[in-house]
Amino acid sequence: MKMKKSLFANSEFIVFLGLLGIGAFFSITSPVFLTSFNLLNILLQSSIQGVIAIGMTFVILTGGIDLSVGSVVALSGVIMALMLHAGIPVFLVILISIFFGIGVGLFSGLSITKIRMAPFIVTLAVMAMARGLTMVLSDGKTIFSFPASFDYFGSGKVGPISVTIIIFLVYALVAEILLRHTVLGRNIYAVGSNIKAAALSGIRTDWILNFVYIVSGVSCAIAGIILTGRLDAAMPTAATGYELDAIAAVIIGGASLSGGKGTIVGTIIGVLMIGVINNGMNLLNVPPFWQSFIKGAVIFIAVMIDSLKNAKKEG
Repeated sequence: MKMKKSLFANSEFIVFLGLLGIGAFFSITSPVFLTSFNLLNILLQSSIQGVIAIGMTFVILTGGIDLSVGSVVALSGVIMALMLHAGIPVFLVILISIFFGIGVGLFSGLSITKIRMAPFIVTLAVMAMARGLTMVLSDGKTIFSFPASFDYFGSGKVGPISVTIIIFLVYALVAEILLRHTVLGRNIYAVGSNIKAAALSGIRTDWILNFVYIVSGVSCAIAGIILTGRLDAAMPTAATGYELDAIAAVIIGGASLSGGKGTIVGTIIGVLMIGVINNGMNLLNVPPFWQSFIKGAVIFIAVMIDSLKNAKKEG
């Protein structure tokens, strides 16, 4: 318990203060920022990114990386769109989409554990293959119009709360419980901290690595369901750059690229910070190119801080 409290005090709480500071800045510079409509819009936009970032958290905790998430989200959306237009029932389409996510994650995981390829190269290749296959299947065109029962997952509401937000929060809760309160979660942290020591202690390290990439693939499938349902369209260019935001959110939230450190709570705060920054810059009419530069600078600073902390510990 002391370790958890210390972790919160040293990382999540500091990031949370940063989120409040950025929110305060945008609330002063834009009268629209603090309106209930805008705040709900930030949470809604962040929910899609948040689902992807949760999967990315599992991967980064083991010292890996998944660059394919944006392309896999787009590909899952196009595959679902084609199945829906073919008359396949919605529940079956969603089930197949989840299994598709499992398959993509398992492909990446096995490539890393069995062929011993580097996670960066594997997921970079999957990113290119998935985006290319998305273009082939859609013929480079957007696919429109799906059943209302499918769109409900992206645009429906339970009372005043969007279904998308509910899915994100439930998914985050499940991930938090799994990571912090199960043997599997402790094994994931152990593998990220020292994979050789974990193997010597009897942990099935290859199984753990396969599992975290499967979680990332499932997260992409869920995000694909939400995004496609919300837009009522499957675009071959959808989710471009989502991998950048997901990685940024996890690192900003206190995770270490070297593995073994990070929490779902921190990731959620990181996701909200990215969402607030994106929203605030749009409200202030910051040019898109500068927005990209600023997000890149934020990632650089977060990684630099993590690198300095690791160097200090090693020293």
